[in-house]
Amino acid sequence: MAKKETPTGAKRRPKPKAVTAKQIAKRLEQTEMLLEVSRKVAAIESLDEVLETLVKMTTWEMGAERGTLFLNDPQTGELYSRFAQGNFQREIRILNTSGIAGAVFSSGESIIIHDAYSDSRFNRNVDEQTGFKTKNILCVPVITARGDVIGSAQVLNKKKGRFTQDDQHLLEEMTAQATVALQSTQYVERMQKTREQEMQFLDVVSDVTSEIDLGAMLQKVMQEATNMLKADRSTLFLNDDKTNELFSRVAMGDSLGEIRLPNHLGIAGAVFTSGKTINIPYAYADLRFNPAFDKQTGYFTRSILCVPITNKEGKMIGVTQVLNKRGGPFTDEDEQRLKAFTAQVAIGLENAKLFDDVQNIKNYNESMLESMTNGVITTDEDGKIITCNRAGLRILKVRGEEILDQNAEEFFSAPNDWIIDRVRKVDETGESDIFMDAEMVVGNEEDGIDTMSINLTVLPLLSEDEKKLGVLLMIEDISSEKRMKSTMSRYMDPALADQMMAGGETDMMGGQDTTATVLFSDVRSFTTITETLGAQGTVELLNEYFEIMVDCITSEGGMLDKFIGDAIMAAFGIPMSHEDDEDRGVRAAIAMMTRLYDYNQTRLEKGLMAIDHGMGLNTDKIVAGNIGSQKRMDYTMIGDGVNLAARLESACKQYSAHILISEYTVALLKGTYRTRYIDDVVVKGKTEPVGVYEVLDYHTEESFPNLMDNVNYFNEGRKHYREGNWDKAIKSFQEALKANPSDKLTNTYIEDRCKFLKKKNPKDWKGVWVMTSK
Repeated sequence: MAKKETPTGAKRRPKPKAVTAKQIAKRLEQTEMLLEVSRKVAAIESLDEVLETLVKMTTWEMGAERGTLFLNDPQTGELYSRFAQGNFQREIRILNTSGIAGAVFSSGESIIIHDAYSDSRFNRNVDEQTGFKTKNILCVPVITARGDVIGSAQVLNKKKGRFTQDDQHLLEEMTAQATVALQSTQYVERMQKTREQEMQFLDVVSDVTSEIDLGAMLQKVMQEATNMLKADRSTLFLNDDKTNELFSRVAMGDSLGEIRLPNHLGIAGAVFTSGKTINIPYAYADLRFNPAFDKQTGYFTRSILCVPITNKEGKMIGVTQVLNKRGGPFTDEDEQRLKAFTAQVAIGLENAKLFDDVQNIKNYNESMLESMTNGVITTDEDGKIITCNRAGLRILKVRGEEILDQNAEEFFSAPNDWIIDRVRKVDETGESDIFMDAEMVVGNEEDGIDTMSINLTVLPLLSEDEKKLGVLLMIEDISSEKRMKSTMSRYMDPALADQMMAGGETDMMGGQDTTATVLFSDVRSFTTITETLGAQGTVELLNEYFEIMVDCITSEGGMLDKFIGDAIMAAFGIPMSHEDDEDRGVRAAIAMMTRLYDYNQTRLEKGLMAIDHGMGLNTDKIVAGNIGSQKRMDYTMIGDGVNLAARLESACKQYSAHILISEYTVALLKGTYRTRYIDDVVVKGKTEPVGVYEVLDYHTEESFPNLMDNVNYFNEGRKHYREGNWDKAIKSFQEALKANPSDKLTNTYIEDRCKFLKKKNPKDWKGVWVMTSK
């Protein structure tokens, strides 16, 4: 048979290489393994489980020590991977351009590195942090069937030999088999996350808009915006149309209370005036950013997202600003979510602001009425008494439940029915009526009936559309005796005022040179209290505190001179003196400490902060009387004796004491008290020393254990201290400290006095300490 000739110009095909049975078996094994990869990951619905399964299979098949599969997050430009740590899933993220994994993802080309530390792309920080030693690396891109790179897979430290091209091809094939499962589980996870975010968004909006208090709503909005965008802090500014300022009552992070700024300045002002969102990835690179706030607070602003807030009419009502997103700058998705959030809460914000304005007006009106000395009563259109201020209750000598909701005609019955005649006249004519110097009978047979002279003003209450709402009655007590008693009761116990008026001794108010015991008290850390409670909370606290303290003073026959901010100035012995005014002052101070302890217990039970105060008392000659100008006068006291009491109160801080009294008060005391002689001082502005004593009677065994043992050792230490025998003084003070280890004053004598003076060793030591401050 003839050979078949090869056509001219045709190339002869090379004979294929023979494939061994071992290679065929290995290929079949790899094919089965790849099918197993497909089967396993196809049956998994969770992305976390797919990642975990692939890492285990690739690490095993490659014969490596460790493996990681990174997926790309296109929104953040990061590669991320997850792994189990105990009962939790931990996620790690790196930039998709950094390291070996980033290089493979960016290039789409596989890499085999036989010596990791010789490759400049390798980040050895991970090894240093974990203690793991990376020797060699195989890293391949994760590529979909469409050719899109969606991540990278890497295995570390081949257990036997080096990573080969066969390892590379096999790892590429394994990841290719899993791309469909990876993409589908990623998609499912995104859908679930989006659904969860939508549900959370609806819950947040529902929760926020249900709040009507402006301060609470602002705080909720800020908290939710911060959490929703994973930011560091946020601020919501509302526009004040009256002042053209943006204001906020809540600032996340360091609390600033209410802050205000012109509504055209800064990032917030630019957004408010333009109505356009501003997203700044690097704050200090933007000329609109004002770094002054950062310099003032020490905060560092990196990124800013600020969106406008508009109401349903399209009017700009404020802006929302969030700072420093964790993990990078704010994204377009963050912008859309914050816009949607502010759009939903805008109506609630307007309602809360309107409610706040109405509440402020209501509070203002109520405060104004309560502060008035004239009685104010209002009725509705049916003649029912709706309100009666505090002065009205006092003038009419009734309790709230005895007048409120009562019919005016029944309450103002004979002999006060003339008042109803005036009310009817105003109700008929719609015009106000004034009745001067009329007599009104108040009280009852049980408590006593009084007749007083009053001026009565009746005003109609009308709505904007002139509809009758009721009437307002203003009662002015013009009885001279009542006016004098009311004036004097501001300074002293009402019983004392009655006694003075009954004895005809009101001329004492004109001025007198007398001896009295002066008391000063002052709240500690008041600035911190005002910053914590705010204006309204501070006023409420002071009113409660003053009510208790003034009761302690007046109960001992003392006279309240004045309130000086959070301080109290009082005296015992004016305008009427007693034989034991010094004891009255000391007893009042002890009662003030005891009552303060009880008050603090009540506050702590309510979760409120406790307060503290110090007091100074001195007995000396003073001048007391009505002092001032023709337009304004106050009954007060002046003199060196007053100044020394104030200095002693101030000294409570450096002596860690609560009640300090001078040697002049001690010398005149008739009762026995637990005191200790704590120092001889020359106060600022004086040249002669004054002995200072601390009163300890308010203490219990719990608050000051082994009190008398402590006092005895302390007095012994003071004796050595005055003699300049520092070592003996320290020894005695240490014994006092053993009796009560929490005694700060004893510790002060050891550390700040004896040890200091021992080093200094003054030659002219007389046992006197000179105070350099008030």
